[in-house]
Amino acid sequence: MAVDRLLILSASAGAGHVRAADALVKAAGEARAAREIIHYDILKYSAGLMRALYSRTYFKLVNAAPELLGWMYHRTDQPWKLIRRRTVFDRANLRRMIWMIEKADPDLILCTHFTPAEVVSWLKHHKRLRGPQGIVITDLDAHGMWMVPTYERYFVAREETKVYLASTGVPAARIGVTGIPIDPVFARPKDRAVMRRRLGLPAGRPVVLVSAGGNGAEAVEAILRPMKGMRTQCVVIAMCGRNESMRKRLAPYARARGPVEFRVMGYTTAMDEWMAAADLMVGKPGGLTTSEALARGLPLAVVSPIPGQEERNSDVLLEEGAAIRCNNLPAIGWKIDALLGEPRRLAALKRNAKRIGRPHAARDVIRQALELVR
Repeated sequence: MAVDRLLILSASAGAGHVRAADALVKAAGEARAAREIIHYDILKYSAGLMRALYSRTYFKLVNAAPELLGWMYHRTDQPWKLIRRRTVFDRANLRRMIWMIEKADPDLILCTHFTPAEVVSWLKHHKRLRGPQGIVITDLDAHGMWMVPTYERYFVAREETKVYLASTGVPAARIGVTGIPIDPVFARPKDRAVMRRRLGLPAGRPVVLVSAGGNGAEAVEAILRPMKGMRTQCVVIAMCGRNESMRKRLAPYARARGPVEFRVMGYTTAMDEWMAAADLMVGKPGGLTTSEALARGLPLAVVSPIPGQEERNSDVLLEEGAAIRCNNLPAIGWKIDALLGEPRRLAALKRNAKRIGRPHAARDVIRQALELVR
């Protein structure tokens, strides 16, 4: 069943919420789920105070005071208790966005961030929207700020998250365990040997991806520097994304000699192929990056998780046997060396990653969301 208008709302407070929304747009298009699919990043239409708080301030705290972010995460993890004051703030700073949502008059609404979920909940409570709302939680665990009073369905990453939501008062029948939406391209099988040939990677050596995520060049270099001393012959690829200054700063690593061959990559649209070709990913366990890696059966070496949501993501990965964690970066080369020297252990991590991956999450969210429309 297709609807006339599907509205997907995200917020660029970190890249993951927007990437999840983009994945839903793509999955909805492939499924022909709606005649019109609209995606709004609400921060593009918000007052300057909200944009500063959710984007610039957030990234400054990630790099300068992550422990403060952790304190705020735990302090606000109170289901149902702070919703009224947050909604007052939202309404004051999202007047244009509220007008745009009402004008769209969607048949179905999906939110990949808690702020638009709050706004839609308020609009629905006051009978200003008719379409059902689905709320897509973009981490492996659920924080209290995702809880809103008016909704039709939650979509969560795993069964334990469903159990927790149900304990807070969300009816179990309104919770779908789908995984976190990722680009449908991650659901398409990719042969590792073929991907290595396409990307110019050697067939017989381990390949390790280092994902910059929200880290600066100094943080990534702190990971790469100890890896110079590794004894295992392998290829280490630093993925710098759109950060050109980081790519230039790390470029000398590509000239280093020794058992480790370093490559420094800029922006790519083929991250799924790099993940399919790799044996291990080193980086922070953000919800989207983690879900993409798991979909490819790629285990993680977790470094410097942000206290709060990334710490919880890390706990899940370690509990499921799909990751290792390095708390002391000077030892990361030794730690990865040891893992690469134990092929059976690495193979077990890969199997566990594949087991808990949900490559079809975006498709499953769209399918279940359409069932809400009568």
